[in-house]
Amino acid sequence: MEYELSALRTFIDQDPKPAVTFYGGEPLLELKFIREVMDRISAEYWVIQTNGLLVRQLDPEYWRRFDVVLLSIDGRPSVTDYYRGEGVYARVIEAARWLRSIGFEGDLIARMTVGEHSDIFKEVTHLIKLNLFDHVHWQLDVVWSDRWIDFRGWLARSYYPGLKRLMNYWLSAIERRELLGVAPFLGILRGIHRGKLPSPPCEAGERAFAILPNGLILACPIAFDAPWAYLGHIETHSPSELPGRVRIEDPCRECPEFALCGGRCLYAHKERLWGMEGFYQVCEATRFLLNLVRRAYPRIRDAVNQGLVGEEVFAYPEYNNSIEIIP
Repeated sequence: MEYELSALRTFIDQDPKPAVTFYGGEPLLELKFIREVMDRISAEYWVIQTNGLLVRQLDPEYWRRFDVVLLSIDGRPSVTDYYRGEGVYARVIEAARWLRSIGFEGDLIARMTVGEHSDIFKEVTHLIKLNLFDHVHWQLDVVWSDRWIDFRGWLARSYYPGLKRLMNYWLSAIERRELLGVAPFLGILRGIHRGKLPSPPCEAGERAFAILPNGLILACPIAFDAPWAYLGHIETHSPSELPGRVRIEDPCRECPEFALCGGRCLYAHKERLWGMEGFYQVCEATRFLLNLVRRAYPRIRDAVNQGLVGEEVFAYPEYNNSIEIIP
């Protein structure tokens, strides 16, 4: 790192309940840094997003201190290996089992990327049925990806029908007193129950900030090369100076779904790499998902009233665990 760890500690100490996330690239390439940060800095929550291929290189004592581990896996073996390389699925599953075997008791999240070869129902239910992961979250590989052949056609023939099947599957489980950890459903439910979600839902630029190896502070961790995302440096800026300097603006703020969608993704909102036509296609996908969960809300509320599930159905995530909520 190009800054003193004491500067990072001073910066983080200004947050009364900091959640520190190790994010990449691949954070496990910097094992020494992870150990030093966890040894010398106090955090309320420890989170890591990793591809899972190097998990055994970090000592079990550190893994047991994490509250959340997100492993990159895209669903069934054929789909994961198609996107990430032959044999990756098996190695990630092995990593998940190893983490449990060494005593990791936190929230283990399957962190999916969904593209044109994905069947959302089959990928999510496959991961749920493994009984390895507490939650499954997905993010659409949109806006920055040029691999799509027919995004709108895929939405109509695959994604929307798959989401409907997944919701029915999820509701049926609730009626059997089983709450499945489908993270986007749960996160959106929390927003419906409370009246809104943060903007953006991941809180980038508002309560969540990324620190580069050179100490520069970003509003969004994936916007490392975007001038609009640079907010300062940990040696010269305090957390209280950062919120609100980069925000979701129109057309999102004038949209009737803004309270629940929150603008979806700060990076996508600012860059609009697919142009406005592509921007609105992603909005269409978001509206479909929001309406699907919105229609299910009365049924879920009834299930809570009947004691089939507890109020925790409206409380995920309890803190910013780095999931985007809106895929």
